Amino acid sequence: MSENKGSVENIESGSRNFIQQIIDADIAAGVNGGLVHTRFPPEPNGYLHIGHAKAICISFGLANEFGGLTNLRFDDTNPVKEDVEYVDAIREDIKWLGFEPNGGEFFTSDYFDQLYTFALKLIDDGKAYVDDSTAAEIALQKGTPTQPGVANKYRDRTPSENRELFEGMKEGKFEAGSRVLRAKIDLANPNMHLRDPLMYRIMFETHHRTGDKWCIYPMYDFAHGQSDSIEHITHSLCSLEFEVHRPLYDWYIENLEIFPSRQTEFARLNLNYTVMSKRKLLFLVEDKSVDGWDDPRMPTLSGLRRRGYTPASIREFIDRVGVAKRENIIDVGLLEWALRDDLNRVAPRVMAVLNPIKLVITNYPEGKTELLPSVNNPEDPESGSRELPFGRELWMEADDFKLEANRKWFRLAPGKTVRLKSAYIVEYVDHICNSEGEVTEVHVKYFENSKSGSDTSGIKAKGTLHWVESSNAIDAEVRLYDRLFADPNPDGHKDRPFTDFLNPDSLEILTNCKLEPSLAQAEPGTTYQFTRLGYFAPDSRYSKPGTPVFNRTVTLRDSWKG
Repeated sequence: MSENKGSVENIESGSRNFIQQIIDADIAAGVNGGLVHTRFPPEPNGYLHIGHAKAICISFGLANEFGGLTNLRFDDTNPVKEDVEYVDAIREDIKWLGFEPNGGEFFTSDYFDQLYTFALKLIDDGKAYVDDSTAAEIALQKGTPTQPGVANKYRDRTPSENRELFEGMKEGKFEAGSRVLRAKIDLANPNMHLRDPLMYRIMFETHHRTGDKWCIYPMYDFAHGQSDSIEHITHSLCSLEFEVHRPLYDWYIENLEIFPSRQTEFARLNLNYTVMSKRKLLFLVEDKSVDGWDDPRMPTLSGLRRRGYTPASIREFIDRVGVAKRENIIDVGLLEWALRDDLNRVAPRVMAVLNPIKLVITNYPEGKTELLPSVNNPEDPESGSRELPFGRELWMEADDFKLEANRKWFRLAPGKTVRLKSAYIVEYVDHICNSEGEVTEVHVKYFENSKSGSDTSGIKAKGTLHWVESSNAIDAEVRLYDRLFADPNPDGHKDRPFTDFLNPDSLEILTNCKLEPSLAQAEPGTTYQFTRLGYFAPDSRYSKPGTPVFNRTVTLRDSWKG
């Protein structure tokens, strides 16, 4: 993925997107008195992922733009899959992204009584009936996209008989799965969603909010549009897969004669090198392929937060993807570009050595330690500087030394001179190897008059190395995270499961890493640039004061470019 910001095909231009144009027209026409009221309606059956971030940014962002309101509504109509853990996580993710539900927080379960009353109205009007058919029979009776459905004998039940049966369903008189309530619409309609869709099913399950009050639960398609109407949502924004559901929502609104909430669909966010199905993400969690929903390799917002992503970078990414009607696959490199762009401006620069070997300055006084200033972030002059301890013995990266190097090698080697960042220029003297021939120590001499900021040596060192003073170094574990999948479309292989494409190199754990002392008390929530190595953040689960664990957030450059 090139870092050319305009290289992604569906990035919006500066013109207003189609939803903004719809709202502009509504306001100009005085629709709903010019009010803009949106909602974000997650199902509390999993953690939010980067795809949900697009829906959040659109619904909350548009309401903010037009001075309107946004509701957070949990669509909790399936007690089997829902959990309070997910409710709490969703709240946290929305807040972390920088949004507040200024229209209020609600649950579809708040409306169970009202939805039940709606169902009775449709029954009394002859527009809903209780069906005793099995799920398999109903599926067959619905027909196919090219063949109309067929009616069964239950479709002709009288309103009074249907009401009695439906009230019996509510009172728990029938077994789970034995009966359903269906809307009576059109079994020949080319839109399969209008072929007498299910409205209620019997489930003897405890709900996380209503307990055992109910043993019938509304289907998503019945509850969703009516909940929008109850809340007087003026602009119901959702992803494109719900476009075929819209005629059903409109049918319910028309036949119930309730507030006409208007649904508008946009293209969902599809990202390569990942999967966006909550069901499949849950499988990875339960299968122990990842370290929970917040594993830093997961596309969940909690995983991205734990990895070190910033809310600003995600919002910028969503803004660049834009709002379109056409489905598209976005290169994850654009997300990483947005992250690097943000972190380059805000991340403090620090020194860390991940694969350490000793660097001994043979002509530096033994026992001496001095403090050298180092800029915290050259992109942010107001961030100031900090002081780093410097002494005779340092840690350096093993990869920064070669016994044999060509003219293009600007790091340390026999005959080479380099600058130690924020410190002195040093020149190779000698090295020590272990019994296996591996270099364990490099010896250099320093030029006392070459200190950064006051260099009068006249020596031109082409390379600059990072380092950590040995006696003050902090030992740490560093986790090098990479993309969870090695295939750009892990979900696109009909003959193989998506798990076949998990990246075996998505995590490498390094121990005995050496960090500058300022990182001893680093807390989750701040992402740092490890000089020359990438961006890293303290792990919110495993890092402790004095024993830090850092996650690599992203490399300094895109290592996946072709």
